[in-house]
Amino acid sequence: MKKFLLVDDHVVVRSGIQRLLSEIFKPCEVDEAGDGESVIEKLKENKYDLIMMDIQMPKTDTFWLMEYIHTRYSEAKVLIFSMSAENIYAKRFLKAGAKGFISKEALLEEIKKAINLVMNGRKYFSESLIQSLANEAFSRSPDNPFDKLSAREFEIASLLLSGQTATAISKTLDLQRSTVGTHKARLFQKLEIINLLELKELANSYNL
Repeated sequence: MKKFLLVDDHVVVRSGIQRLLSEIFKPCEVDEAGDGESVIEKLKENKYDLIMMDIQMPKTDTFWLMEYIHTRYSEAKVLIFSMSAENIYAKRFLKAGAKGFISKEALLEEIKKAINLVMNGRKYFSESLIQSLANEAFSRSPDNPFDKLSAREFEIASLLLSGQTATAISKTLDLQRSTVGTHKARLFQKLEIINLLELKELANSYNL
């Protein structure tokens, strides 16, 4: 029997994916988790054929969680299933060990395709990501300055671009407000910018 772990803080999303998995794999067992701490506890107790995970959850550093899973459970197959922008997050999560990245807005058949590919030991890339990787490989444009950022700095930059304040980010990531401020200052220095407006302009220039 196939065993799955759904990681998402929205019950409705988990319910929908659970029904989908139950239709594809009969019979199957589906566990659920709403944050990183729950994931770690589930992994201590069970071995899963597939982990489907969102990347925006309360009190969860999903970059760290992905690296933790990849390091501690190297055979685990993780498919990122998120509303977050693929062009911003996909490559970083794939580098961290995920086997695929698919949008929650994808067509049902595409979601099934992604699940089956990853379940069969392959990686899933959307057509848009394949095109992006190809353009990047053959482009003569300067290196993306956002690649200079650490995983944490990149995550905070993304949250700033989504409109969150430093105070809101500290709650989202369960960090001290001062720690967020330190990361913000470092990423601004690395990107050679001085304010949020310049961050948005720089992100737009690199289609982030």
